[in-house]
Amino acid sequence: MEDYKILEIKTSVFADNSIQAGKLRKELKDKKVFLLNLMSSPGAGKTTTLTRTINALKDRLTIGVMEADIDSDVDACTIQKTGVKTIQLHTGGMCHLDAEMTRQGLEGLDTEGLDLVILENVGNLVCPAEFDTGAVKNVMILSVPEGDDKPLKYPLMFSICDVILINKMDVVSYFDFDMERCKANIRLRNPNAKIIPISAQKNEGLEEWTNWLDNAVKTWCE
Repeated sequence: MEDYKILEIKTSVFADNSIQAGKLRKELKDKKVFLLNLMSSPGAGKTTTLTRTINALKDRLTIGVMEADIDSDVDACTIQKTGVKTIQLHTGGMCHLDAEMTRQGLEGLDTEGLDLVILENVGNLVCPAEFDTGAVKNVMILSVPEGDDKPLKYPLMFSICDVILINKMDVVSYFDFDMERCKANIRLRNPNAKIIPISAQKNEGLEEWTNWLDNAVKTWCE
């Protein structure tokens, strides 16, 4: 039997993507455009949170949104009602966006005159965490019904995020969800993550989040 070689293709793909992501970030910095990568599992409340965020900030910042989905334009139609520039990205069955796909989305959106572009990534806790999109900051939403153990089950997602929004706090009394245990689990993966409990549906707790984002954008664009 002849010997055969094993190629770690995934490592090569990730390495090339990281290079492209770095280039994209530099270009965005030169243009003074802040790209936010928003991630979560399906049903965690990304679109509702995004709508509330836009409504809170659109008088302070010029915002564009890229909605990434395997198919459909449901979320893009919802976000478009806020009045901000919106584009739908179909991934053709892929469960994530990489840096090149993000670049294509930005070109389609046209970032001229925008301060903030928000990428609502494909909904899952695995693939999107593996690929650097070129975003300035990564943010994820963990919803109460998912459980406080998710940081232990999906370590990469929690380790790469700058902010973790814990959503659906209005129903926390109905679930076996321990906030302090959840925070401790997040700290195990990412001691520097900012943790903000919110209820997007009730529009509660969002001021801390939107102020953080507003300051982050202005710092990046200086």
